[in-house]
Amino acid sequence: MNDAPALPTDAPALPTDAPASPTGGAPTHGCVRCGAPIPLDVAMCDRCNPLGLSQPASSQAHGTVFVGVVVAVIGLALLGQFLLAGIGPFTTELVTSAPDPRGVSVTLAVTNEGTRAGIATCRVFDPSLGIGPETAFFQSPRVEPGQTVTFSRLVTELGIEPEGIAADCVEP
Repeated sequence: MNDAPALPTDAPALPTDAPASPTGGAPTHGCVRCGAPIPLDVAMCDRCNPLGLSQPASSQAHGTVFVGVVVAVIGLALLGQFLLAGIGPFTTELVTSAPDPRGVSVTLAVTNEGTRAGIATCRVFDPSLGIGPETAFFQSPRVEPGQTVTFSRLVTELGIEPEGIAADCVEP
């Protein structure tokens, strides 16, 4: 006795004229020209490369991409150096700190000792706690070379007690 369920009679028939896999079931990828499935170790199918000319090795392609990435990273580093050169260093003085119902109001004096104008990234913190969620970061206004800018900010990360806080500002 056969207890297997019977297949429905209206099921579509499997195609009998399906093309055989060019690799016999091995993993494939698309031909770089036409997209036909070909073995992983070749770049073009026989139709696109009828003379069987030498094909680029995968290490050549990967090597070219790697070199491109390295050149792009070096280029971005040089561009960043060019754009940021001469900005800062900045010296910072915590002029005042006063309690506020919403936090601590701080007034900073930031001096640009560099040769180009720039904006400093300032940090107000409690030195006894180190860097953590109780640290406030913000940007200063634009500071011209050799000039000092004094500005105030409301800092909510340190509570409402202004005792024992410090500040420093650095170039970006």
